Amino acid sequence: MAKFTKLQVNRAAWDTGMIPVFYHSDYELAEQVLKACYEGGVRVFEFTNRGDFAQEVFEELVKWAANACPEMILGIGSIVDAGTAALYLQSGANFVVGPLLNPDIFKVCNRRQVAYIPGCATVSEVGYAQELGADIIKIFPGDVVGTEFVKGIKAPMPWSNIMVTGGVAPTEDNLSKWFNAGVYCVGMGSNLFPNEVINAKEWGKITQLCKNTIEIIRKIRS
Repeated sequence: MAKFTKLQVNRAAWDTGMIPVFYHSDYELAEQVLKACYEGGVRVFEFTNRGDFAQEVFEELVKWAANACPEMILGIGSIVDAGTAALYLQSGANFVVGPLLNPDIFKVCNRRQVAYIPGCATVSEVGYAQELGADIIKIFPGDVVGTEFVKGIKAPMPWSNIMVTGGVAPTEDNLSKWFNAGVYCVGMGSNLFPNEVINAKEWGKITQLCKNTIEIIRKIRS
């Protein structure tokens, strides 16, 4: 069962402005990455449903984080069907993210009062997701739709809370473009977790990268 409410998820996503997106088949390595992000100020973390037995890694991560990172809000990403969403909700997911919009996932998540952040790439999809109850909309893939698409949505629908994923980099130049366009927060994957850093297990570098990114976002907003 979810440990955090939808309001807490939304608030934490806004406060930090970023949600790391990560997957690894080794749960001990995933724990170290999660801890590094936590020490860097991150409070919302998306583990992606990718690869065989990903749910087992997620379950171990949830159990471990309850003590090691008690304020971390763990969610699951890359969810495309209701059955998989239900599986992860039973494993303690606090929010569900998808690359697409599936109305059946809304039914599962709404029943449990858990946030569902669907992936949208058209204005009609964004409007439909809001109609179904989405508080935050994922624009995906961000590097394809671009910042002008975000501006285009915010103009007639300024109430839209948009999270962009794909093509987001932890640099002031890149983040300024997205936040000035009006995003609520950003999702960041490979650019936050360089392969050479993960392979060398240089967790301190990930912590510093998270700190720097959060500070850049605060600077842009101010």
